[in-house]
Amino acid sequence: MKSRIKRRSFLAGSTAVVAGAMASHVLPGPFAGAVAMEGAGYRTKLLKAMIGNPDEATLKSLKDAGFDGIESNQRHASIKEATAARKLAESLGLRVHSVLYGWANFNTDSVDADIESVSRSLQTAAAYGADALLLVPCRIGGMAMPKPWEFEIEFDEKTGHVLQVVPGDNNPYRKYIEAHNHAIDTSTEAVKKLIPVAEKAKVIVALENVWNNLWVKPAIFAHFIKSFDHPMVKAYYDIGNHVKYAPPQEWLRALGKQIVKMHVKDFLLNPDGHDGKFVHPRDGSIQWPSVRNEIEKIGYNGFMTIEDDGLSLDEFSRRLDSIIAGQ
Repeated sequence: MKSRIKRRSFLAGSTAVVAGAMASHVLPGPFAGAVAMEGAGYRTKLLKAMIGNPDEATLKSLKDAGFDGIESNQRHASIKEATAARKLAESLGLRVHSVLYGWANFNTDSVDADIESVSRSLQTAAAYGADALLLVPCRIGGMAMPKPWEFEIEFDEKTGHVLQVVPGDNNPYRKYIEAHNHAIDTSTEAVKKLIPVAEKAKVIVALENVWNNLWVKPAIFAHFIKSFDHPMVKAYYDIGNHVKYAPPQEWLRALGKQIVKMHVKDFLLNPDGHDGKFVHPRDGSIQWPSVRNEIEKIGYNGFMTIEDDGLSLDEFSRRLDSIIAGQ
């Protein structure tokens, strides 16, 4: 059986705006002491975080700006360092909720070394008290491939292998298709080897897709995540990363309950709707009220972590408050 993925215009559809004042909501359990902004009528609870080094100065700054947690960018911190950071964060009412591992190279000869490196980071994440490790399996490039707006992917639902990337003649993209399918196979094998480590650490392997030229449409990335059929392998969805391929609403609907974490940034499309550039949240083409509604529909509760810099923490916090409120 094969599936086909067509491109839809990012600008199609109307924006549903949710009105109402913001209200504070104190979360129980592991989030005790954390305050999330809740839009009127929303049942889902979203928490605010930034990426950074969870040292004392950073954590205190985040606390003062109204954040609930941090995603550590210290993937190989020692167990002692991570444990100390966890205690410090908790003393401030914050949480180190995830660890950013970043790029792996599961489609190269360094795969074994990278599996070992990720395994160590899963243990570090456990010491932080984090419940997820952000991992980008690999990347491909250096060959002819379609423009983002040209993709019309068909893939085999049994293997996940790409069958075509554009309508008609796919011979110009044969090397790309072969590299894509190789990456699917080797990444699948590598992640499966990490599952026992993740189970022991009680840390989810959260697979993120970036501009790595892989899984560029919602359906095929969702299929890849679901193929593991395991609670310790989920999606880390970045709302701004794939705007040039499909609207965030489509990614949210496709990934649904597979999403364990979210990154927040924005992307400004060119006037023709093609390509563009990353911008600060709420400065781009993303229809945030519509995105917030989709987050509500899929029932996502958890952290919204800004992956951006160039603004003050107070300003990032205010912008997240507006997004969380559906504004």
